[in-house]
Amino acid sequence: MANEEDDPVVQEIDVYLAKSLAEKLYLFQYPVRPASMTYDDIAHLSAKIKPKQQKVEIEMAIDTLNPNYCRSKGEQIALNVDGACADETSTYSSKLMDKQTFCSSQTTSNTSRYAAALYRQGELHLTPLHGILQLRPSFSYLDKADAKHREREAANEAGDSSQDEAEEDVKQITVRFSRPESEQARQRRVQSYEFLQKKHAEEPWVHLHYYGLRDSRSEHERQYLLYQGSSAVENTELVKSPSEYLLMLMPPSQEEERDRPVAPSNVLSMAQLRTLPLAEQIRILMRNVKVMPFANLMSLLGPSVDSVAVLRGIQKVAMLVQGNWVVKSDILYPKDSSSPHSGVPAEVLCRGRDFVMWKFTKSRWVVRKEVAAVTKLCAEDVKEFLEHMALVRINKGWEFILPYDGEFIKKHPDVVQRQHLLWMGIQAKLEKVYNLVKETVPKKPDGLLGPAGLVSGDQRVQAAKANAQQNHDFLEQELQQRKEQLQAAMVLPGVQIKEEPLSEEGEDEPEAEPIDTSPAAGLGTRLNNGLPAGWAAGGDSINGHLAPGCAGGPVAQELRAFVKATFQSHFVLTLSELKRLFNQHVAGLPRGHVLFSGISDHMLQDTVLAAGCKQILVPFPRQAAVSPSEQKVFVLWESGDMSDQHRQVLFEIFSKNYRVRRNMIQSRLTQECGEDLSKQDLDKVLKDCCVSYGGMWYLKGTVQS
Repeated sequence: MANEEDDPVVQEIDVYLAKSLAEKLYLFQYPVRPASMTYDDIAHLSAKIKPKQQKVEIEMAIDTLNPNYCRSKGEQIALNVDGACADETSTYSSKLMDKQTFCSSQTTSNTSRYAAALYRQGELHLTPLHGILQLRPSFSYLDKADAKHREREAANEAGDSSQDEAEEDVKQITVRFSRPESEQARQRRVQSYEFLQKKHAEEPWVHLHYYGLRDSRSEHERQYLLYQGSSAVENTELVKSPSEYLLMLMPPSQEEERDRPVAPSNVLSMAQLRTLPLAEQIRILMRNVKVMPFANLMSLLGPSVDSVAVLRGIQKVAMLVQGNWVVKSDILYPKDSSSPHSGVPAEVLCRGRDFVMWKFTKSRWVVRKEVAAVTKLCAEDVKEFLEHMALVRINKGWEFILPYDGEFIKKHPDVVQRQHLLWMGIQAKLEKVYNLVKETVPKKPDGLLGPAGLVSGDQRVQAAKANAQQNHDFLEQELQQRKEQLQAAMVLPGVQIKEEPLSEEGEDEPEAEPIDTSPAAGLGTRLNNGLPAGWAAGGDSINGHLAPGCAGGPVAQELRAFVKATFQSHFVLTLSELKRLFNQHVAGLPRGHVLFSGISDHMLQDTVLAAGCKQILVPFPRQAAVSPSEQKVFVLWESGDMSDQHRQVLFEIFSKNYRVRRNMIQSRLTQECGEDLSKQDLDKVLKDCCVSYGGMWYLKGTVQS
């Protein structure tokens, strides 16, 4: 039994690779003729080839003396093709169809798997094939016969019509100049069928000499099918394994690979998924699942995947909603697609779905009718948005499909803050498109939204202590600023300032108002823009503060208009620079204007904060001689343009360092925004908010030489 299982080697044959005819050897096939009826004994009249196209034409004689040949049909065909008069251009000079033409066509463009083998004296010699051609009879002579027939009919019609005409009519000719060809038109012309046919026709024919099978020249050429080199010199040992050698001999064809069954579009193969790059894996998973916690995503990608790389990749294809990741709208609705329900373009669908996602960042519940009323989309489209990320509850609405993921929020606060900035940019766009009312109450960062809970007593005490310390520092800065302004105002010619006594806490003694300990409410100075309070007659202020009930009066309106216009053009201003611009603005106003009533620093700062601006704390070095008014830096947080998100990231950078290098800003913007920022966009952001000094970038007004 053991001997039967063996497969003994019967004979070893040396194999040689002959390359003498590798670029010239063709295999001809005749698919319309049986193999028993060869053309070996038939006279070959001519042969020609176009090497680049591998196109061959061969003319072979027809045995007109064969009893199966119909002579009358042959004469009729020759007459139709050449006419009654025979000349040098005639196809059949004998006035009889005595030959036929064979034209070739390529069977395959890849012949690397095919070779001609010659076995001689115990050796196998292989020569690779350059081409495999199939030759079939050509019926071009029928086209020539039709052309002759049309020429005769045209000549007869022209002769009849010219008998009654003495001379031809003179016709007007219009000359037109062709336009320069565009690149798209050139590409279409190059790919057209007519151009390819013309290009193929331009290749010249190479005429060949045919030698029969038993001709001495054919025998001489067949010798080149044998290996011509010395086996002792060029023989090399095979270093491949048997399986690798067989794979080289018979590689899998592309047709077989394409014939593999394809899984349905709604079925995701994890084995095939893990062969893709990480970014593509995340994109495919989010596109299919649509809503997923970060922990589930990590479990699907495998334990060996780096969580930092996953965090970087997920932010490119998804947005954070209630601590979970929801796929971005442009992933589900590509640019050139449209709704299958209503046919609206993808841009409108993405905007409507973003609105639904944004609503879920504010609440656990969303009402479909409210979404449809705002977005003006059909009910089917809105229902599709909601089904991606929510479940319907009877008599309640649609609830977000996943619970709040507080663990991810606590573990990745930097990602949460970055997503909050992105949502602020999206909110600004939605408010502009859908004419939504802007929310004046600041919200928690997106993803921090969770179920309402009680705050412990210890937490309240700690928050109160932190708030008291912050207010104390703020009041000290206000007091120092007031003293400096009073001293500066005393040197104004013709102005007498009476300094009022201050209590130890820094509050005005005559005023009996309650103390406002909020950071936005500091001590109001008696000096208003370099002028004492009440310098101009008439006004709505009392000692530099607005009179009660005058928050919406003409003074407040004029001041708000000035603040908005100033920050729209400057974006970043210190308090001292803002006051300088305001004094310059007031100096150009006519006498008696409402702003001459006196504007305190307190009122000016409140107006800045109420106009949508924010104060950022720039960490100046201790040794820097910076006045308190220069330490107060106000920025325009939202202007309504496309650069809001970039500027907000920039302000966050300068809240940690007062000077930054350009490459650090660019890398941070690219990381935070999830896309490569162009040089033009970066230059715009830096020009709006920063100045360069000594190779470093500073916020405007904060440069210390």
